[in-house]
Amino acid sequence: MTTKRISCFVLYANQAQAEKTVSELRASGAAGEIWLVTSGGTLPPLPGCRTLTADGFCGSEAVRQMARQADGDYTLFYLKETALSLGLFALERMVRVAEDSGAAMVYADRCQMKDGRHIPAPVIDYQAGSLRDDFDFGPLWMVRTSLLKEAAARLTPGYHYAAFYDLRLKLSQLGPLVHINEYLYTEAEEDTRTSGERLFDYVDPRNRARQVEMEQACTEHLKAVGAYLAPQFEEVDFDAEDFDTEATVIIPVRNRVRTIGDAIRSVLGQRASFPFNLIVVDNHSTDGTTEAIDRFAGDPRLLHLVPEREDLGIGGCWNLAAAHPRCGRFCVQLDSDDLYADEHTLEKMVGAFREQRCAMVVGTYRLTDFGLNTLPPGIIDHREWTPDNGRNNALRVNGLGAPRAFFTPLLRKLRLPDTCYGEDYAVGLAVSRRYRIGRVYDVVYLCRRWEGNSDANLDVARTNQNNLYKDRLRTWELQARIVKNRYPATD
Repeated sequence: MTTKRISCFVLYANQAQAEKTVSELRASGAAGEIWLVTSGGTLPPLPGCRTLTADGFCGSEAVRQMARQADGDYTLFYLKETALSLGLFALERMVRVAEDSGAAMVYADRCQMKDGRHIPAPVIDYQAGSLRDDFDFGPLWMVRTSLLKEAAARLTPGYHYAAFYDLRLKLSQLGPLVHINEYLYTEAEEDTRTSGERLFDYVDPRNRARQVEMEQACTEHLKAVGAYLAPQFEEVDFDAEDFDTEATVIIPVRNRVRTIGDAIRSVLGQRASFPFNLIVVDNHSTDGTTEAIDRFAGDPRLLHLVPEREDLGIGGCWNLAAAHPRCGRFCVQLDSDDLYADEHTLEKMVGAFREQRCAMVVGTYRLTDFGLNTLPPGIIDHREWTPDNGRNNALRVNGLGAPRAFFTPLLRKLRLPDTCYGEDYAVGLAVSRRYRIGRVYDVVYLCRRWEGNSDANLDVARTNQNNLYKDRLRTWELQARIVKNRYPATD
C-alpha cells in the first residue's frame, strides 16, 4: 500500500454511479479524503464523503476550490459521471510512476465498458505540441498536489469551460505530464459515435463560447513558453515569376471511381476571369478511376498525371503536381470525394490572395451526405481564425479548414510532408509562421461525408496514430517558433 495520501475529487451528477466510484476508491486503500463536486440540486450526501458545490465543474473558481481543499501528496480527479472501476493496485501504480518520473501529472490507458464488453481504449504520450483542447487523457488524472496548487493560483479567472485545459497547460510548464501505458481502470463509454461523426465537434458553432476561452488559454500558454507570434507578417510578391496559368486545381486520387467524375466536372465548370487548369494525380488506381478520368481527356485544361513512383502519399502527389511546369501561380485543393459549391469558387479563392495579400487562403465548406443534403453541424467557417491571432490558434485546432489554396512558389519551397494525413495542416502551420493566411467566409466547398471517406470510422489505434502525428507536427512548429523568437536575426 502506498504511504502517499491521495485527495480525490469525483464529479457528482448521479447518485448510483458516484456510490460505485466512491466504493472503488475506498477499496483501493490508497484514497484519502473524497470530495463529491456538484453544481447543487437535490443529490443526497454520501457517507464518508465531503461535498463541494461549484458553479460549473470546468470553471476557474471550481478548480481553484478543489486545489484549495486538496491536502494529500497527490490529488486524483475523476472527470466523468459514469462509474469508475479501478484495476488491482492501480492508484499505487500511478503514485509509483509519478514518484519515479517526477511528473506533475500522470494518466493511464483504460478500458471502456461497451455493451457488456471491456474494450481497450489506450491514449497517447503527451508532448509539447499536444495543445489541442480535446487531447484525451482519459477521465482519471493524478496530479502532484504542490504543483496543482501552484498551477491553480495562476489560472485565468472567469473561465466557464476552459479551466481544466488552462490547468493542464500550466501544469505542463511546471513538470512532465506522464502517460502510463498500462490499463489501470475501466469506465463506461457514453459517446458511441464514430470517429467521422466526432471529427467536427470543435468547429460546431454551438461551441463558440467554449472555443473563445480555449483560444485565450492556449495563447497565454504560448506567451509563457516563448512561442507566441505577434501579428507581423512577411509580404509576398505575386508577380516575381511569370506563369502561363493563374490557377491550378490539384486533385490527388486513388480508387475513387464513384466520385472522381463529379469532382472533375465541378472544376471544369468554373467561371473565372483568368486562365485555369486542373491536375489530377492518379496514384495508381485499380478500380476504374483511371478510365473515369480519361473520359475528360478532350478538355485541354485537364492534365492527368500517373506518378512514376509507387510510394507516394497524398502529400507526395501534391508536391508532384505543384512542381509541374503547367502548375499555375496559385494552386487550389479539391479532394476526390468533394465538390466546389458553385461555379464561382475559383474566382473567390484566387481573388482573396491579392485582396488580402496572403500566401495561403482557406475557404468555408458545408458538410453534406453523398446526395448533398446538409449534415450537422452544417457550415464550417472557422471564424475562430482572426487576422491577429489565427497563426497562434492554429496550434490548438486540429485543422485549418477547406478548401485550401497556396501561392505556388512558396509551396514549391516548403513542400508538403509525404503522408496521407495531416500534410495540409503541416504546410499551413509553416506558412502561418511567416505569412498571412487569408479567409473566404462564403461557402465555396461541399465536403461529402459517406462510408468511403478515409476517416469515416477509424479504430482507436488509427485515431491515436493520427493524433500523435499532428501533435508531433505541432511540437516541431512550436520549437521553430521559439527559435524564431529567440534568434530573430538568424531566422
